Amino acid sequence: MAKKAAKNNSCPCQSGLVFSQCCAPFLNSNSAILPETAEQLMRSRYCAYVLHNSHYLLNTWHPEHRPENLIFENMPPENSPGQWLGLKIKSTHMGLKEDDRGEVHFIARYKINGKAFRLEEKSRFVKINDQWFYTTGQIS
Repeated sequence: MAKKAAKNNSCPCQSGLVFSQCCAPFLNSNSAILPETAEQLMRSRYCAYVLHNSHYLLNTWHPEHRPENLIFENMPPENSPGQWLGLKIKSTHMGLKEDDRGEVHFIARYKINGKAFRLEEKSRFVKINDQWFYTTGQIS
């Protein structure tokens, strides 16, 4: 899956790191490695959307806010990161390793059937027992 995830091995989250040293360890279901910050979780969740990895997305959603399932019909096709145009982190508030809450303001851009879309959201995260979870987001 990692080879399909990114051209030139760069991480789809656009961190500047290679996929294997960025989000791939979090997305590997056999790995016990967890994101240390809310931003790392945000970036890895973006990659999970790119890869249609519903297992990871649901497991990193806070149980009180988690949907029963995910439908990817309004998202770019699986394993086609060319349809995902990018992720830009605008700001973070708290969400560091020592915090238990955080917020990440981001813009995700993608195309479906040649039409460009932009999702801007302020995502909220909580950390429980050293694991970050997405709770809710405010779409701009």
